[in-house]
Amino acid sequence: MKKILLLLCLFPLGLFAQSHEEKIKTIFNLELSEGHTYENLRYLCKEIGHRLSGSPQAAAAVEYTRQLMESYGFDTVYLQPVMVPHWVRGGKDEVKIVNSNKLGTLELNALALGNTQGTGPSGLLGDVVEVQGLDGLKVLGEGARGKIVFFNQPMDPTLINTFQAYSGAVGQRGSGAAEAAKFGAKGVIVRSMSNRIDQIPHTGNQRYNPDYPEIPALAISTADAELLSELLQEQSDLKVFLKSEGEMKGEVLSYNVIGEIRGTEIPEEIIAVGGHLDSWDVGEGAHDDGAGCIQAIEVLRLYKQLGWKPKRTIRAVMWMNEENGLAGGREYARVAKEKGEKHIAAIESDAGGFLPLGFSSSGTPDQRGKLASWRELFTPYNIWKFDVPGGGADIGPLRDQGPILIGLHPDSQRYFIYHHTPADVFEVVDQRELELGAAAMTALVYLIEQEGI
Repeated sequence: MKKILLLLCLFPLGLFAQSHEEKIKTIFNLELSEGHTYENLRYLCKEIGHRLSGSPQAAAAVEYTRQLMESYGFDTVYLQPVMVPHWVRGGKDEVKIVNSNKLGTLELNALALGNTQGTGPSGLLGDVVEVQGLDGLKVLGEGARGKIVFFNQPMDPTLINTFQAYSGAVGQRGSGAAEAAKFGAKGVIVRSMSNRIDQIPHTGNQRYNPDYPEIPALAISTADAELLSELLQEQSDLKVFLKSEGEMKGEVLSYNVIGEIRGTEIPEEIIAVGGHLDSWDVGEGAHDDGAGCIQAIEVLRLYKQLGWKPKRTIRAVMWMNEENGLAGGREYARVAKEKGEKHIAAIESDAGGFLPLGFSSSGTPDQRGKLASWRELFTPYNIWKFDVPGGGADIGPLRDQGPILIGLHPDSQRYFIYHHTPADVFEVVDQRELELGAAAMTALVYLIEQEGI
């Protein structure tokens, strides 16, 4: 009798698990055969292009994604106003070695860092002193006064997770100018954040300290960083000329773009899935983060094509201003709290449109345990990493409200070849990898809206 009862208990569970397997297979099959992600990303990249906050292209991207979600018949599509910083690069950025005994005058491959105050039209000439990251600057101290500080800490090539390598080196980019200004430096050069030696400079955000001067900060390619370091070892009186016309114009009105399919049973519980709509003003923002935005829209589109009605509300969010301010993520969280909305999960894709390996997460042990319990449902698709800590920058402000924060975790080996560069264009995105990521996100949303977390 006990065996019969046990079988009766287990039988419905078996059917339930099988139903999940079938639904997830349906998602992957549909996306890989009839997906819209690749064409939608092509339009965003090729017809609109890069989308720095406050730019006309950012405004065009807002309108494109709004109209796209409306065309798919989502229950609600709306714009959420948010004030964003408006920084402009201006003219051509320049870093030149002017007195090399070995090479004479030599122009390096350079890009001003985001939010950088420019040098003015006359540029800036100065002696150069090299340091290895922020710790090296502290050792140098007053030796930086009146100099151009060259931050040359590389990303650690031995770390398999390239985002860990990035985290270990990016401090010199984000706060190098602010810290160097404390010691009286008059400018900053930063080695690009890349795990490859090449001639492509990488821009990225940097933040000033309001108590110290806003000194110009420019990045140079990794190959040129290697060259500059070599020349400095041979010639200590090397001089470098910097020129940037960067300027902060102040805040302007922009929008988060939100599309929603309302839940049929527990509509007050919300699952947000999204990416950031803005990008740097070089390249096309294909991997960072056009891919994540289009994948998020595809989650809801697949639901509409399949005719599925979620138990809980699912919401696609295109956050604005992740790159140089995070204003969109903060405003979204503020409005959610003000309205008393209940997010049970927030999923962000902001690590490129590469081959998905799993999901990173931060939350309670119970939440992360529930996420890990679904691992076997994803292994047929070679998606297996569910123990990675993390989440996403735009969803981070929701943390205090209690949802599990989840990031799509793709293969990271190629990401920092393209990150924040002119090379981040549509052509470097693989269609199948992009679609697999969209299908993985949809499958996870399906499990969360059915079971909760």
